Amino acid sequence: MISKEQFNKEIEGIIVNAIREDVGDGDHSSLACIPKTAKGKAKLLVKDEGIIAGVEFAKEVFGYVDPDMTIETLIEDGTSVKYGDIVFYVEGPSQSILKAERLVLNAMQRMSAIATKTNQFVTLLEGTGTKILDTRKTTPGIRALEKWAVKIGGGENHRFALYDMIMLKDNHIDFAGGITKAINKTKQYLKETKRDLKIIVEARNMDEIKEILKSDGVYRILIDNFNYEDTRKAVKLIGDNCLTESSGGINEKTVRKYAECGVDYISSGALTHSVYNMDLSLKAV
Repeated sequence: MISKEQFNKEIEGIIVNAIREDVGDGDHSSLACIPKTAKGKAKLLVKDEGIIAGVEFAKEVFGYVDPDMTIETLIEDGTSVKYGDIVFYVEGPSQSILKAERLVLNAMQRMSAIATKTNQFVTLLEGTGTKILDTRKTTPGIRALEKWAVKIGGGENHRFALYDMIMLKDNHIDFAGGITKAINKTKQYLKETKRDLKIIVEARNMDEIKEILKSDGVYRILIDNFNYEDTRKAVKLIGDNCLTESSGGINEKTVRKYAECGVDYISSGALTHSVYNMDLSLKAV
């Protein structure tokens, strides 16, 4: 996984690029009708229900736009909210509040949706010992925000990107000439480049699982698109040799049944690619 320092750089980059994209050479709507010296106060109002996420990110945005802004937080990240709740108040130069408004809302609406959906999966998995993972099926440019939201919702992050974990999927295996060749080449590559990266290998059937188990050094086997019965058989076959992960179209209706097959993890792209933004607004007070 990436370091905290790397993650913070990702967040900083998102803010810088988003403000550049949205503000350009100036917020002329505000500049045209609001005095530079005007002070204002606004509240982040919830018009929906779910898990709030992005409060800490909002603080970063306001601080970047104008260090003179102050925030009074009433509800923290990861808290259940309902219609009418006020998450925070922000106070400072009116122009600065308006300059930051859209980025704060866009980010918090999406992060809250992801946190809410993740929390639904976490609740469905209670008592099974199985953890829910996100994937790389994220919105280009804001992956750090979406994976942050998964954590806020109680889920776990899979690898952040291509550089922090080895994941040998079907195409890697086919291009490499088979599972054993792919694993052996990977271990040699890691040795030559002096990298310490965990190796996950995808299996499409029981025969591939058997072949994977002949090689040591595999951290986790991805049991992809198996039915319940075959998943149970796969988990039993793998035993304590390595960790297990189920994936492939798993949703709220099926996640509990896959967890009951005994897998350690379930990964779902739906956490980040199939959500509806939480309705939030920033209103002057």
